[in-house]
Amino acid sequence: MRAMNAVPAEWSPHGALWLGFPSHGELWQDDLEPAQAEVAALARALAGPGGERVRLLTCGEAASAAAAAQLAGVDGVEIVPGRFGDIWLRDTGPIFLRQGEAAAFRFNGWGGKYVLAGDETVAGQIAEAAGARLAQHDFVLEGGAVDQDGEGTALTTRECLTNPNRNRTWTEARAEAALREALGVRKVIWLGQGLLNDHTDGHVDTVVRFVRPGVVVAMEARTSDDPNRAALAALVREASGHGLDVVRVPSPGRIVDPEGRVMPASYVNFYVSNTAVVVPTYASPFDDEAVERIGALFPGRIAVGIDARAVLSGGGAFHCITQQQPRGPR
Repeated sequence: MRAMNAVPAEWSPHGALWLGFPSHGELWQDDLEPAQAEVAALARALAGPGGERVRLLTCGEAASAAAAAQLAGVDGVEIVPGRFGDIWLRDTGPIFLRQGEAAAFRFNGWGGKYVLAGDETVAGQIAEAAGARLAQHDFVLEGGAVDQDGEGTALTTRECLTNPNRNRTWTEARAEAALREALGVRKVIWLGQGLLNDHTDGHVDTVVRFVRPGVVVAMEARTSDDPNRAALAALVREASGHGLDVVRVPSPGRIVDPEGRVMPASYVNFYVSNTAVVVPTYASPFDDEAVERIGALFPGRIAVGIDARAVLSGGGAFHCITQQQPRGPR
C-alpha cells in the first residue's frame, strides 16, 4: 500500500510520459541523428493502444521537424516544443507527487560539469504543460539520484547525494530530512558508489532499482575486464545488508567509446511503462539475457530491448531521458 505523500512507484499507472528528443547538433555532433533514431524507437515502443501518452519535448524547429518525420503516423505521441540544454529530463524535470502536484529542485549541471542554458527552466515547463502545481525546493537534487518504491523508501548513493558539489553542507541526516519534506520519504537506504566515468557522480538509477517494495535489481560482472566489477559486487553486498532481496542481472561488460574510454553502460537504466519495460542495449553478448531477466520482474508487461549506444554517448540511457507523470489531472 502506498504511504500517504510518497512518490508513486514507477510501475504505478501513468497518465503521460515526458521524453527528451536530442536537439542540439553542437552537443551531439555525429551522434545526433543516431540518438534521435534511438529516442524515436523508444517512443514507438511506448506509445500506442494501452501504452503511454508520450509527450516528446523538442528544442528548436529543426528538432521538431526531425521528430515529426521519424514518428509520422505513430498514435499516442505528441511533440511539445520547449527549451532545454539537453535531454536528461529525469534530472532537469520535476518529480511528480500526488495527482496534479510536482516538486522541482535547483539543478547545477551535475555538480557544475555541464551547465547548459534552458535546463533550469525544464521543470517549470513540464509542470505547466501537465497542469501540475509545482513546489520549488531550494536545494540541488536530480531525479536519477533517488529511486523509490511507492511506500516511502528511497535508494540513493553517498557518492552523489552527499557530494559537496551539490549541497556543500549536506550530511546523511540533512539529506534525509530534505527528502522527507520534499518527497514524503520515510526511509533512505544508502549505497556507496556508482559506475566508472558516470558524470552524475553515481546516480542510483544506473546501478540499483526497486522492482517492488523490498526487492531490487542490480548488475553483476560476468567478465574479468568489466571496469565496474568491484563496485557492482559492493553494491550487491550493501543492498543485501540492508535486508533487500537482490535480483542479479548481468552487466553489459566493458563498453567503450571510439576513443577507447569506458562508458557508464547499464541495463538497470530501464524504463517501466504502463504496458512494457524497455531495457537499453549495447551490442553486448549479455543484451538478450538482461532484457529477458528484467522483463520477467514485471509480469504482464512486454520486455523490449532497444539499442542505446548513441544516447549513451551523451552520458546516460533511457531512464535518464524520461519522466513519468502519474495518472490524474493533466
